[in-house]
Amino acid sequence: MRLEGKVALITGAAIGIKGRTMGFGGAAGWMFTREGATVVLTDVNDKSGELTTSQIRESGAEAMFIHHDVTSEYDWDRVVSETIYMYGKLDILVNNAGTASMANVEELTLEMWNEQIDVHAKGTFLGTKRVIHDMRMSGGGSIINVSSIYGIVGSYTSAAYHAAKGAVRLFTKSAAVQYAADGIRVNSIHPGFAMTPMAERAVQSGRELIDKQLTMVPMGRLGTADEIASVMVFLAADESSYITGAELVVDGGMTAS
Repeated sequence: MRLEGKVALITGAAIGIKGRTMGFGGAAGWMFTREGATVVLTDVNDKSGELTTSQIRESGAEAMFIHHDVTSEYDWDRVVSETIYMYGKLDILVNNAGTASMANVEELTLEMWNEQIDVHAKGTFLGTKRVIHDMRMSGGGSIINVSSIYGIVGSYTSAAYHAAKGAVRLFTKSAAVQYAADGIRVNSIHPGFAMTPMAERAVQSGRELIDKQLTMVPMGRLGTADEIASVMVFLAADESSYITGAELVVDGGMTAS
């Protein structure tokens, strides 16, 4: 029960239905509650989010789902206010919501660029800004920002995604320095290739992309959503109390090679 008594808000957490491939946020919702946390799951996918939350409740845990557009400052204020109204505090924020875009610089449109920056960088900024006051008032907290290996290294595609995830990485470090004295820790996670619903769809349409990715991973396999969620648990728990401004890479050795 490493998170017993803690309240966690996890964005992009709708995809956590039992018996199906989960996203990082959905897997984190289950793992956080198994460790004793109360969770607030948010997403724009209401149907899946409500079902995931219902299943978590049926397991005996305390959970709530709220519709949430992370690019909206109004939505952030509403979601955090409702969380604190319901549970009295907020100890953990996981900025996990994200989308994907595959286009090189010449193929990239301004609309695609803005969408990636908005969801990843702007969403992380708005969430972090909104929870700081409440975390400070309750004596501290942990903010976990989900970046990517593509916030560290480049590739032949996904220019806007790289830029947005890179922004998350350095924003994390800046916020960590600014709020360390308040007991607020801010860290980033950088997943590599993992079996998520997006990867599952790629496998169903042909293994070429997945097989190409695996050639770049020294461990020779995709990661799992649970392997990413377990790192979130570590950063949320008191055992990581002296870690802030760090970037934890979970990629099977890809960026080391």
